[in-house]
Amino acid sequence: MTAVLRLTGVALTATMAAIHLHLWAGGYRELATIGVLFLLNGIVGFALAAALLVTPGRLLEAVAAGTALFTAGTLGALVLSLTTGLFGFQESIDADLVVPTLAVESAGVAVLAVLFLKERAGRRRVGG
Repeated sequence: MTAVLRLTGVALTATMAAIHLHLWAGGYRELATIGVLFLLNGIVGFALAAALLVTPGRLLEAVAAGTALFTAGTLGALVLSLTTGLFGFQESIDADLVVPTLAVESAGVAVLAVLFLKERAGRRRVGG
């Protein structure tokens, strides 16, 4: 079960990163503040996906928690940009990849939270 959660978390995190880099390259890089944040999201997202893939079991809980929080923050930023705007930028639900991004990030938060909770419960069972 941990392997499935881990690999699913890796795939969702890497997909989130790829979407951000694709959008950055497709024109978001021209947006003040948002452009830099999209680039950073892509870079950090791929780094977190790699960390999820190679982190030993005893540290997986922390990496899963950090990646879940990063993904939740990214999702929150998208929701803000769709509703009130973020850094002077208002996103549209009809914009390229917004709906798939909402799905990927929501699933990512859920999967990574379950992975974190499973690892935490396992660590508590072994007294650690």
